[in-house]
Amino acid sequence: MRPLTEREIRASFINCSKGEAKRAGVPRDLPDQPWGDLDFLGWRDPGAPERAYLVAERDGALVGVALRVTSGAARGFTARSMCSFCLTTHTNGGVALMSARRTGEAGRQGNSVGQYLCADLACSLYLRGGKEAAGSGVIDESLTLEDKLARTRTNLYAFLDKVAARPE
Repeated sequence: MRPLTEREIRASFINCSKGEAKRAGVPRDLPDQPWGDLDFLGWRDPGAPERAYLVAERDGALVGVALRVTSGAARGFTARSMCSFCLTTHTNGGVALMSARRTGEAGRQGNSVGQYLCADLACSLYLRGGKEAAGSGVIDESLTLEDKLARTRTNLYAFLDKVAARPE
């Protein structure tokens, strides 16, 4: 992914108002992000832990989505959950249900789309070995790294299409 500016990030959001985008907590360490290892930029808002955001490049344009993180009951250390994007398994709360308000009339009516995602939205780094999931990790597969990255992007794009109410 190419390096992004705060202005580009704020302008990319498709499922929130301009005021909400302006108030979004954008990462302060943008210049220090591992851009070459990211398929999308994802982060939790440090000022509001129930909020998260992701920005991806899609068809030559940036697409940003505001997410709500569902705070569920803590599960035992041995309980495993899997991210819907990268298929990394985590224990101890490493996966969270995140929902995004849909765009257009559906979103105004309160419709949303949810996915179980890595709680820190670091899917790209788990796949590339830049981060290790606590207690579990990446499933041992015969796929190449490129195939795993392509699958993650396909899963990400399918989610973005549902948020944008694009036909599948």
